Amino acid sequence: MGLRLVIDTNVLVAALLTPGRTPDRALAAVFARGDAVLYDSRVEAEYRAVLARPKFRAIDPGRADALLAALLGGGEDLGSVDAWDGAMTDSDDRIFVEVALSGRADAVVTGNARHYPTHLAFAVLSPAALLEKLAGY
Repeated sequence: MGLRLVIDTNVLVAALLTPGRTPDRALAAVFARGDAVLYDSRVEAEYRAVLARPKFRAIDPGRADALLAALLGGGEDLGSVDAWDGAMTDSDDRIFVEVALSGRADAVVTGNARHYPTHLAFAVLSPAALLEKLAGY
């Protein structure tokens, strides 16, 4: 059985800004393995809103659309998720924690691990740590 993962927006953006680098390779490995990417409507909206920011105009829209289609089309939309009111360094990341908890994720993949609590029922992995974990499977 594959991993159940939540992908933070910063990983998606990094993969699009730096093709072939670690975040891009990590997402490619997730897709190749058929791991489940968990999300809800808030996460999808966050992905789309961030990618639409003027500072990311350099990202090829076709590549962004293809990556979103792969993430969302092959992912698992949880619909509604349970709220979690624990302490967060960055409250914008709360949606990823809530999806991870509600979807029984194995890990949240993020470039900002320090923003996440470490005492919950899922791992917090950088794209590099995810690649190391996947190499062990």
